[in-house]
Amino acid sequence: MLKFTPLLLAILYALAMYRISAWRTARELDAKSTELADPRLKTLTDRMAEALDLKRIRVNIYEIEPVNGLAAPDGRIFITRGFYQKYRSGEVSAEEMASVIAHELGHVALGHARKRMIDFSGQNAVRTALIMVLSRLIPGLGVVIANALTSLLAARLSRDDEYEADAYAAALLAKSGIGIAPQKSLFRKLEGLTGSRGAMPAWLMSHPKTEERVAALERLEARWGTAPV
Repeated sequence: MLKFTPLLLAILYALAMYRISAWRTARELDAKSTELADPRLKTLTDRMAEALDLKRIRVNIYEIEPVNGLAAPDGRIFITRGFYQKYRSGEVSAEEMASVIAHELGHVALGHARKRMIDFSGQNAVRTALIMVLSRLIPGLGVVIANALTSLLAARLSRDDEYEADAYAAALLAKSGIGIAPQKSLFRKLEGLTGSRGAMPAWLMSHPKTEERVAALERLEARWGTAPV
């Protein structure tokens, strides 16, 4: 029984971390967000809502400066104030912003938002269990190896989710008559908008490389019989 103790402790830790993380996330978003009220963007989200047979798509502004969009575990969609300011200044078009909203809708529809919270908790549990085991086998290096392995796992899972959300967004944008071109043009802008230019290997990044995401979209276009832009 004792040999299973680290695993049982890790599972209990994961469950506790999931509940704490979900509570903290909801509290943070509630305190720092308001509903987006933008007529031009509403016109586009209404088109997407019609394509999804929904009454409306609610989008919230999250009052932080980093350029980002996110989907909460409870299904809410958020655009950061920093991202919205890029749109207001003309650096991002309304259609490109709509592609961000479509992408986050994809995360919600495909269950990624809740799964990511569970994955985060599970990865912490795996990290804890690995540290317990590896620290005994390789004193001094066990913690380093455990952290590296769980980080690689997290990055791989996140990249898979991004490709799936991209495909969902592409289908929704096409069905809404907005098209995939804004999605691709935004991808080409993202590094500049977020200040994330760098040489980090793709397998260590939580998001796929820009050219790989654009290529994946163009393969979808070719399959659907639309010309790449």
